[in-house]
Amino acid sequence: MTQGAGQGPDGWQQVHANTAPGAPAGVPGGPVVAVAAAAVPERPAPAPLTAVRLTPVPAAVSPVPGPGPAPAASAEGQSSAPGPLYVVGDVHGYLDELRRALREAGLTDAEDHWAAGKARLWFLGDFTDRGPDGIGVIDLVMQLSAEAAATGGYCKALLGNHELLLLGARRFADTPINSGAGTASFQAAWLLNGGQRTDMERLQEHHIRWMSRLDAMALADEHLLIHSDCSAYLDYGDTIEEVNDAITEALDQRDPDITWDLFRKFTKRFAFRDEEGPRAVRDLLATYGGARIVHGHSPIPYLLGETATEEAEKDEEGAVQVHEPYVYADGLAIAMDGGVTMAGKLLIAELPLHELSTGVEETA
Repeated sequence: MTQGAGQGPDGWQQVHANTAPGAPAGVPGGPVVAVAAAAVPERPAPAPLTAVRLTPVPAAVSPVPGPGPAPAASAEGQSSAPGPLYVVGDVHGYLDELRRALREAGLTDAEDHWAAGKARLWFLGDFTDRGPDGIGVIDLVMQLSAEAAATGGYCKALLGNHELLLLGARRFADTPINSGAGTASFQAAWLLNGGQRTDMERLQEHHIRWMSRLDAMALADEHLLIHSDCSAYLDYGDTIEEVNDAITEALDQRDPDITWDLFRKFTKRFAFRDEEGPRAVRDLLATYGGARIVHGHSPIPYLLGETATEEAEKDEEGAVQVHEPYVYADGLAIAMDGGVTMAGKLLIAELPLHELSTGVEETA
């Protein structure tokens, strides 16, 4: 979600309160304030592969700690070591792409059931909107959560700004919202940002309960996992537990203005991208722990910006395709939104990223 006015990267109109400093023309970053909805087009066909350069991990940056020495085996001969850790970027309703990516990663079988034993899987939020089947995505994540737990692993999820948007649209509909730059409603903002009416028709109470109880942040193997590349988490507490409790309590109040304020804050982006980005990352890490931040929210093509896209080979329409996570901010931040809504790749990565390929594939 984002800022600027005009046609967004997925083809529908977006109107926002502010424009993030340094954002490329037409790139979003703040809350929607317009009320006129526009039709959401079909997702374009995947563009030809183009060259993209991922920032390598600088040698000066300490590597993210691995799991350490293997623990002693239990009496039954089974190791108590945790399984490998995986993260998934923004899905945005692209259920078929998610199924395919999970199978390719070896996390699910041909029938989309958990097949990874003790592996640990985190979704970084934004399950719905823009793509055709957000409720199907939520159902699959809930199913995998139960199946993974039964085999000693886990599948967990974080709260994204689009979950806040969908909850607001369902709970408050056309209730006027004081956006600070004009009056809008959650319903209007949701539609303008790719809300799918079929998702709303299929949304049930157990989906709502699940979304409203999602954590906003987590720490796993020295990776601080969050959805949005922003510093708004600092407004809600000095520990991960405080932040998660504060946001859950805010949603429990079922107040449209409080929910809108959450949505507005966690729609901001690019806090880690520019000159002051490493400092912003270090502030979050110093407060909540961890050696690196892993986030979704901002598509990697946006994070690359004009300088990086000039270095990359483009197709005829100037599209930049991403096929790997993007490490930046002095090696302290890992972006996981590959831009599936822009005909990009739905990214799944195993952490830690000890080494990265260059991320560059030359076109013929």
